[in-house]
Amino acid sequence: MSNSSAPTPPAGRAVVITGASSGLGKACALQLSRVGFHVYAGVRRPEDGERLHAAATGRLTPVVLDVTDEESVRNAVRAIAGPAGTAGLYGLVNNAGIAVTAPLECVPHDLMRRQIETNVIGQLLAIQSFLPLLRAGVGRIVNVTSGLGNVAIPYLGAYAAAQFAKEALSDALRRELAPQRIPVVVVQPGAVLTPLWGKMSDEGNRALESAPAPVQDLYNGTFPRFMKANETSARTSRTTPDDVARVVFRALVTKRPRTRYGVGRDAVGSRVLARLMPDRAIDRILNGIVTSAR
Repeated sequence: MSNSSAPTPPAGRAVVITGASSGLGKACALQLSRVGFHVYAGVRRPEDGERLHAAATGRLTPVVLDVTDEESVRNAVRAIAGPAGTAGLYGLVNNAGIAVTAPLECVPHDLMRRQIETNVIGQLLAIQSFLPLLRAGVGRIVNVTSGLGNVAIPYLGAYAAAQFAKEALSDALRRELAPQRIPVVVVQPGAVLTPLWGKMSDEGNRALESAPAPVQDLYNGTFPRFMKANETSARTSRTTPDDVARVVFRALVTKRPRTRYGVGRDAVGSRVLARLMPDRAIDRILNGIVTSAR
C-alpha cells in the first residue's frame, strides 16, 4: 500500500517563487534549487537576480517579476513558458509581499493601497497568470502568509488585513481548484528575522510622522516601544528563513499536503488562540502587551 504522505522527488521539475530577492523568498529559492527543483526566482531588479544566481546551484533562473505590474507578470510567464514546455510548472510559491506597520489612524491611503496591491491583488494576478502552466504540470500553489493571518495585533492592522485577505483567497482557491486536482497550501511563518523588519520600522515611523501633531502624541509612547518589542521577538525567535524554506519544500512535495502549515511556535499558537479563545479574551491579552510597552 502506498504512503499518501510520501514526498514526490523534485527531479528537475519547475517551480516559480515570487519575492525571491531577499529574506524568506531567497531562502526558499536556494533550498528548492539545492534539493533538485529547477527554480524560476522572481526578483524585481536584474542585479538582485545576478546575486541570487551566484549563490545558487545551476538549477536557478532569475526572472524579473513584479507582481504589482501586469506587464512584468506577462513577460515573466512568457519567459518561463518556453523552457518549461509541455511539462508546465510543478509549483507556484507566492511569497512576494510588504509589511505596513503603523497605527491604522496614521496609515496613508496610498500606503494601504500598496499593501493590498502587493500582498493580495498581486498574488491573485500571479496565480491567474501561471494557472495554465500549473494545469499542464499538474502542479500546486503554495501561498506564504503569516501568523498575523490568524490574529490581528495592534499597529500591524494594515499588514494583518492583507494576510487575512490572502488566507480567504487561499481557502476559496483551494475549494475552486480541488476538482482540477490543483492543491492550494498555506504556509504561515511566525516571527523570523529578515530585512523586512527594518523596512517595517522605517515605514511605520514615516507614517506616524506624517500624522497631525495631536495624533502623533497619542501614539508616540506606545508605538515605538511596541515595534522595538516586536523586533526583539524576531531577533530572539528560533525560527529561521531556512526553517520556512523546509516547510515550503514539504508543502510542495507531500502527496496529500495539509491545508496549512505553521512555522514557529508563535504562528502555531496564534492559530490555536484564534480558534479557542473569544475575541474579548484575545483583546485583553493584546491590550496588556500594548500597556506594558508604555
